[in-house]
Amino acid sequence: MSEELKAGLAGVMDKDADVAARPRNKRKRKVSFLTTNKIYVVDYKDTALLRKFINDRGKMVSSRQSGTTAKQQRQVAKAIKLAREMALLPFVVTEMNTERRERRSEAPAPAPAPAQAAE
Repeated sequence: MSEELKAGLAGVMDKDADVAARPRNKRKRKVSFLTTNKIYVVDYKDTALLRKFINDRGKMVSSRQSGTTAKQQRQVAKAIKLAREMALLPFVVTEMNTERRERRSEAPAPAPAPAQAAE
């Protein structure tokens, strides 16, 4: 191998060593509301608890956002679905808070499609 090639490879290897030596930012895992309050079973009739796991648009919050374990997330999902079936929770939130309404009104209206002349 030529000396230039060896020098180039040495530079690449040094970069890899630098990357490995850098400390990685490990995020602290978010602790679930259920875990902190020692709630072992999620009941579909407890709508106040279930609303903590639903966002403002009525969608279920992911386990990454809520910090629930996989088992807890399955319990929460099952309870939310059952509560929706029993009409304790809405499927869709019809009223949006004022913040969302303002954002939607600021968005430009889509341009109408050009009409084609029929001959």
